Amino acid sequence: MTPQDTERPKVRLYVEQGLAEGQHVAVTQQQAHYLGNVMRMGAGDAVAVFDGRHGEWRAEIVDLGKRGGVLAPLAQSAPQLDPPDLWLLFAPIKKARTDFIVEKAVEMGAARILPVQTEFTNSERIRRDRLQAHAVEAAEQSGGTFVPEVAELSRLDRLLADWPEERLLWWADESLAGDEIAEPAPAPAAILIGPEGGFSAPERARLAALPFVRRLGLGPRILRADTAAVAALTLWQVRHGDWSG
Repeated sequence: MTPQDTERPKVRLYVEQGLAEGQHVAVTQQQAHYLGNVMRMGAGDAVAVFDGRHGEWRAEIVDLGKRGGVLAPLAQSAPQLDPPDLWLLFAPIKKARTDFIVEKAVEMGAARILPVQTEFTNSERIRRDRLQAHAVEAAEQSGGTFVPEVAELSRLDRLLADWPEERLLWWADESLAGDEIAEPAPAPAAILIGPEGGFSAPERARLAALPFVRRLGLGPRILRADTAAVAALTLWQVRHGDWSG
């Protein structure tokens, strides 16, 4: 094996088919186009692949065509690394900033991403398939081996009515700006980020009354929703997640 053969492949792809040595894996038409026409790769070139369950594998391109392609997994190059049991709930905002929240949630190790409809949410619908594709791209680019599910948009009140009470919900409450930052609890946990206009008075009252909800302050300034998501995820990961060492 030459030194070039042992270099880490520059291209990483997520595949839905389970990975195992000696078992060929199909790639989609879009992935085949990316490999062949964008990256100018062909048969015999190496790529890194992961399926979200069996770690990262070094694979070799067997065939690429207009309708798809075939890869041959050779050996596992990195073990499966699942994130901590942390969910992110957020109210969708403008398209680009919603994309940013999903992307950063994946990079920072959220296990599940749940868009929620609140009284002041700007968007009444989302393209879940598009956001899930952003989650896949973020995992591919960040070196992750896990792709969190992006759930369908759900009304906050209905989600709270069926909430598993063993999972503490950390509500990023902008009214706590300037107060001492609370200590988030370990997993299972979730973080709730509100819309640009904040939560309504009835929503605030309900959240404050629920036994599994804790208020979380995020420093001396009021943060934008996308910034608050990153800040809250960072705070939890440093205290209780896989950043804590």
